[in-house]
Amino acid sequence: MIEVVGVRFKQAGKIYYFDPGQLKMTTEDYVIVETVRGIEFGKVVIANKSVDEEDVVLPLKKVIRIADDKDKVTVDENNDNAAEAYRVCEAKIREHKLDMNLVDVEYTFDRNKVIFYFTADGRVDFRTLVKDLASVFKTRIELRQIGVRDEAKMLGGIGPCGRMLCCSTFLGDFEPVSIKMAKDQNLSLNPAKISGLCGRLMCCLKYENDDYEAAKKELPDLGENIATSFGKGKVVGLNMLERMVQIEFREKERVLEYSLQELIDEGVVQTEAAE
Repeated sequence: MIEVVGVRFKQAGKIYYFDPGQLKMTTEDYVIVETVRGIEFGKVVIANKSVDEEDVVLPLKKVIRIADDKDKVTVDENNDNAAEAYRVCEAKIREHKLDMNLVDVEYTFDRNKVIFYFTADGRVDFRTLVKDLASVFKTRIELRQIGVRDEAKMLGGIGPCGRMLCCSTFLGDFEPVSIKMAKDQNLSLNPAKISGLCGRLMCCLKYENDDYEAAKKELPDLGENIATSFGKGKVVGLNMLERMVQIEFREKERVLEYSLQELIDEGVVQTEAAE
């Protein structure tokens, strides 16, 4: 076992593990840590805890110290500088007539690097732009091309459900989402109805997918012919979440609804234990 703390650098960013050393931290603390990008300022979201060594990538970098008010002032100043850098970069992009869309600008805590995030339809030759920006800011410049999902995460917004975007509020990582998930949940396959602001399939299609997959294994298939105590019928409707099945009995001109438990009791559906 190894003791770690979880640190997040953005509101809905990925959580990274660090070695706390002798420091004891709470989720109210901010810390200064060393990362591959340099010295960074982050928030503790997982207090000191022990995890298996197999669950982390060793060696872990150590927490340098707990941040103080002076560090928070530095972060505010960096954010102000980033806003100015955004305006300068936008002007340079127009000047060089580059086919790219600037999304965000970020200073590392130690101000050794300025990172410019942008989207573009293809590859962009921005070597001249980098030289111009380096001459203005007198520091290392990094231009990083991101996808449309990352753009939505950075910019935020309100989704079709009327709530703030999941990716910008609490989702640390993007999970794969497929059209099969929409089909399994009997949703409209109209792209306008199952796509988020980013234009990709909505992340929330994943939330209930495991339950739908479990229900598909437990319930009979749509269109399947089954025999109940009422007679032989055909499955014409499924309510996956409530585990309800609609069965049409043509000879008796009736459609009856059965719960999964009722079908199990009648021996129509077998449980895993029975199998």
